[in-house]
Amino acid sequence: MPVPPTPADDERRSADRSLTPREAAAHPVAAARRRPALFAALIVLAAAFGLGALLAVRGSQPPGIDREWMAEIIEHRNPIWEVPSLLFNAIGGGWFAVFVVPLGVLAVLLILRRPWAALYWALACGASAGLVQLLKALFGRARPNDILVAVDPGSFPSGHTANAATLAVVLGVLLARRWVWVLGVIYVVAMMLSRTYLGAHWMTDTLGGLLIGVAVGLLGWAALAGPVERERQRRRELASARFADPDRGAGRTADASAERPSRDPSPGDGGAR
Repeated sequence: MPVPPTPADDERRSADRSLTPREAAAHPVAAARRRPALFAALIVLAAAFGLGALLAVRGSQPPGIDREWMAEIIEHRNPIWEVPSLLFNAIGGGWFAVFVVPLGVLAVLLILRRPWAALYWALACGASAGLVQLLKALFGRARPNDILVAVDPGSFPSGHTANAATLAVVLGVLLARRWVWVLGVIYVVAMMLSRTYLGAHWMTDTLGGLLIGVAVGLLGWAALAGPVERERQRRRELASARFADPDRGAGRTADASAERPSRDPSPGDGGAR
């Protein structure tokens, strides 16, 4: 006889089905966090544009903090520091940062059946790269003279730093773990230091990249906070249901076996059949 569905079955079906737009937008976190995140993102983005405009007004003369920091970097250059700096140069830009990291994280999120999180990630990566190129073309700042790596034109903002900050913010939001935020901050700071050490950017370029990455992460969160949180809650419910299923499943199997009549003929009624 059919086994009636249990609460765990209902939870699993609810977690597995796709969210409707109304359900996605109705999560309480959408109203609670969307507006503050949007305001913060706009302020940070305005700061990035303002910094770029200020540097453009100065022309070829970098601010004193840039000149002093670059002088310190050049004076204390050492082969020991070049190895990690070149490593960050490789993983933070080029084909690895443009294709491997974004597509790899996107694939993992889709495998984990988190399409809203995947959309948030994809939009953030695309917006970060697009804004960096827009500002590079808009302000056209010259790079430092003493560069140790091959670079393209346009010093402000630092694309490597923007990529690192975008990754740190988006993964910090999606994974919601303190250690992810801590590692993200360390990664961003290390990327900023490596870009100035290699002479690829002025310090203010890396600050601009940091602002772009943070702004993009916040803008994406402001737009998709409800769907992402609803999806996270659904996955947690599904995990809880699956954790409880083994015992419940065993009980349902035993009950079904006890109630199901045997179809095997007994030795005494072989002739009757």
